[in-house]
Amino acid sequence: MRKILTMLSLALLAHTGAMAAPPVLPFKLAPSADLDYAIQARQRGFTLPGEALVTWRGGDGKYSIQAVTKSPLLGKIVENRSEGTIDKYGLAPAQFFEKKFRKDATNTVFDRAANTIVFGEGKPTHALVGGEQDRASAAWQLAALARAAPDKFVAGSDWHFFVAGPRDGDPWTFKVIKREKVDLGAPLGEVEALHIVRAPAGEGKGQVLDIWLAPSLEWYPVRLRFSDDDDFVEQRLTRITKR
Repeated sequence: MRKILTMLSLALLAHTGAMAAPPVLPFKLAPSADLDYAIQARQRGFTLPGEALVTWRGGDGKYSIQAVTKSPLLGKIVENRSEGTIDKYGLAPAQFFEKKFRKDATNTVFDRAANTIVFGEGKPTHALVGGEQDRASAAWQLAALARAAPDKFVAGSDWHFFVAGPRDGDPWTFKVIKREKVDLGAPLGEVEALHIVRAPAGEGKGQVLDIWLAPSLEWYPVRLRFSDDDDFVEQRLTRITKR
């Protein structure tokens, strides 16, 4: 169960150290919307269905993301929140909140005045150089870059972020795989989506995050899959309500 909860918090996306500032790239925020997802999770043959609501707001120089995952068996099991401003890199988180089932809430703070990320569970801090994301904002930053320059998101291209979580952070590399058909069921039907994978460094097995962004649906994340060997959490978009 603990692994499932960890995977759910990541699906809804180490060592610390200094990194060079990334290049400044064009970006275009997706329209504000409420996104409903159906959830399926599996661990050692145990199936945990559920649903998630992702509330995305962007505009007027700021953004916010809230993701709440619920299960019929357990009620609310994961809640993530990211909020911040918009800077020259795109999303600039100020705070990342995470609350898991039967665990204390954590807050990771992006202290822009001190140029430091302060992790929620007292781990070593990390220097802010620009462009850093958290586990809730990373997929939305990726979507903003794709919306601004879709011709750059070709098979084999890599996109790099430093991504912070509740305890620590590390560099993430997203690799574009190809365009694929994704069946979302009624009422959204089948859509074409760009499949992007975040795989662990090196050749060994480990946790993998797959994201499918749909150009016809404002490049919203229409499918996400977090897998760890034979265990997985998958979410598929069921409804979009623009705000």
